[in-house]
Amino acid sequence: MTSTLKIIGAVYLLVIQVFAVQAGPEEDRRAFFDHYRTIYPDLPLDAYADGVYAIDQDARESWEAIEAFPPYELAIEKGKIAFDQPFKNGKAYADCFPHHNQGIAHLYPQWNAIKGKVITLALALNECREANGEASLPYSDSRIAELLAYMAESSRGKPVSIAIPENDPRALAAYEEGKRYYYQRRGQLNFACATCHVQNVGKQLRSEILSPSLGHTTHWPVYRLKWGEIGNLHRRFAECHEQIRAPKPAEQSAELRHLEYFLSFMSNGIPVNGPSTRK
Repeated sequence: MTSTLKIIGAVYLLVIQVFAVQAGPEEDRRAFFDHYRTIYPDLPLDAYADGVYAIDQDARESWEAIEAFPPYELAIEKGKIAFDQPFKNGKAYADCFPHHNQGIAHLYPQWNAIKGKVITLALALNECREANGEASLPYSDSRIAELLAYMAESSRGKPVSIAIPENDPRALAAYEEGKRYYYQRRGQLNFACATCHVQNVGKQLRSEILSPSLGHTTHWPVYRLKWGEIGNLHRRFAECHEQIRAPKPAEQSAELRHLEYFLSFMSNGIPVNGPSTRK
């Protein structure tokens, strides 16, 4: 029976991949949601913002207890202080963003036609620093995660709204590269992102329940109990590469920015609820 389920799962994943190669972004997104709806027919779209806690009730109870006194509150406070702190030239981060950051995290990552690349919110923060004569921060630096925590908190409840400009083939190419990366097998374990989070979603891997990719980008940055601190999405991407024994692209590399672009577009319509807590 187990072998049969594995074969069925592998065939279903192949069907999705073949469809994805032929389809456009909006068709991809509908197919993505339809796949999860066949597995969790009673789970509304908004619920996917909670990640694995939307599908594992036992884990959800523990998570809700932690969220009652969230360990990332200090990160939000530090992020706000840093966001408001003027640069040496008198300007601040707010001068780099529309509406002075009144809830814009749900609009990232974005395609920037002038620069010809995908801009994540973390990259935008460092570009803001550089434009104002400040040194960029290492992406592994907690200060980046704290800024992201503050900005995510200001977008809570707003639906993810990622655009793939139809009039710019470069944007579509970046999206397609992110999609290919998502489905491509790599590493000694020969896993793709989709192996865990599409083909085997909801199944147990060691002590963990595999979460749906739908909504994966909505709750970042997160305070991971395993890390003992708050960290960003690309740090988690790097950890996934380690777990399947594959080379790690650098944080904010084109590969990972395109992967984030694809996954974020897949989560369009799901509300932001970051920062959050994870195991």
